[in-house]
Amino acid sequence: MQFLKTVLLVISLSLLLLSVMPAKADNTHAPLDKNQWTYDTDPYGSEAIINEKLIRHGGIWIKFKRVPRVDSQRNSWIELIHKLPSASLLGNTKIRLTYQCDIPLLIKLSQKEYGKEGDESYAHYQIKLAATKGWTTQEVDLKDFYRPKWTPASSKDHGLVPAHIDALYFTPSMTDKNGGEAILQVRAVELLP
Repeated sequence: MQFLKTVLLVISLSLLLLSVMPAKADNTHAPLDKNQWTYDTDPYGSEAIINEKLIRHGGIWIKFKRVPRVDSQRNSWIELIHKLPSASLLGNTKIRLTYQCDIPLLIKLSQKEYGKEGDESYAHYQIKLAATKGWTTQEVDLKDFYRPKWTPASSKDHGLVPAHIDALYFTPSMTDKNGGEAILQVRAVELLP
């Protein structure tokens, strides 16, 4: 009987710790709109783990587990997706992000020329932000985004076209070869003129 009580106590404490781990929002940021946020993983075994729902306590807490690349034709992926309110970055030149990520974080600009409607290379313009153990706010200029080194030669560079960008992808920076794990938290995203 004592063993059962101990097990129940350990489970209860574990659940309590999980409930306090997600991001706690402060009141200086606009609330995140649940209709603008989602996440995706590949069908090869990568995972996204959330605590009950994606947006909780005004912020996002998500743990990604990415498997290594399966083979030359099938690559793994993980991404937190922010669908832009106007389905475009037209009129914006900067993005301000308040986040925590225990490894470097990529922000990718989902532009139609490089996705399903385009060449399907998914070699979107991106920028890498530093890992952070505490909350940090970074402001990045669209002119500083670049295409990844692995962009195939067959993918024509149309340039960065803000009117053709409908979403931001937030991806902890893991290698195709090794995959990995990371916890990403987001409190705010602001689009600036």
